[in-house]
Amino acid sequence: MADMVHEVNTSVAAGRRGRPGYDQQSVLNVAVEVFNRHGYEATSMGILADTLGISKSAIYHHVPSKGDLLRLALDHALGGLEAVIIDAKATSGPADARLEFVLRNTIAVLVERLPYVTLLLRLRGNTEVERDALKRRRDFDHQVAELVQLARDEGRLRRDVDPRTTTRLLFGTINSIVEWYKPGGALTPDMLADNVITILFDGLHGEV
Repeated sequence: MADMVHEVNTSVAAGRRGRPGYDQQSVLNVAVEVFNRHGYEATSMGILADTLGISKSAIYHHVPSKGDLLRLALDHALGGLEAVIIDAKATSGPADARLEFVLRNTIAVLVERLPYVTLLLRLRGNTEVERDALKRRRDFDHQVAELVQLARDEGRLRRDVDPRTTTRLLFGTINSIVEWYKPGGALTPDMLADNVITILFDGLHGEV
């Protein structure tokens, strides 16, 4: 997170000082919450300013535009996912172990950056920033799908289920977490990941 903020400050906000009470990261956190609540297109800088309790001009001391807020938010979500897929544990070893590593850590990123990933999953692709983010998301999805196919080819996943169906079910299950998971409850992130991985790899049949 600190690295992202530093990069942003040196690129789109070089030489600018934020208003007292807020820094760029806190403005971004609020913006993501408002985008998720109202939708990106329906959120004006005026709505953001009212939510923050500052003027619109004060927001521009932190970021040049609403589009830049969206770009920074999506970079944060996608950066976490992309770091998982290029990790050494995702690129070597048996394909099923690699797949489990990717899925488990995708869940970890989703929970850690829940509002940001929620925003990513609700994109409609109406702006260039959104379309670029959707392309990066598709690239991530394709790499996971390749792992599913490879694990199937290695005989480590069952062959009687179409791999495209398997991939869709994996993504559907994990992506649905943003709609119901509540951080801070009895279900910890590690427990959540353990439960999801168990269901995905072992199914609902257990010892009797």
